[in-house]
Amino acid sequence: MEKKAIAVERCETIVKIQKIIGGKWKIEILYYLSLRTRRFGELQRQIGEITQSTLTKQLRELEADGFVSRYIYQEIPPKVEYSLTDFGKSFVPILEQLKQWGKANLSKESQSAL
Repeated sequence: MEKKAIAVERCETIVKIQKIIGGKWKIEILYYLSLRTRRFGELQRQIGEITQSTLTKQLRELEADGFVSRYIYQEIPPKVEYSLTDFGKSFVPILEQLKQWGKANLSKESQSAL
């Protein structure tokens, strides 16, 4: 017997959001930048497990997507700071909701397993 494929409509908005914030570290990077402007080394120390190249890649992607701005100070040694753009700041309430949902719904045991 032949099976017919059932067409399921994808939500293009969700697909786009997933592409933007789908990187392994992007939500965590956005969260720390929502607290304050940070230098590259601060972010890397805060996250701990991320490599320099991965952090660079994730920041560049977030910058290209309009979430993060990068400011280079003209001094020696060069100093670079990252902060959220207005567009990135518009995502902060969603980050807060994710955090509150996690606190309310994830037990300490399931959080440590992640």
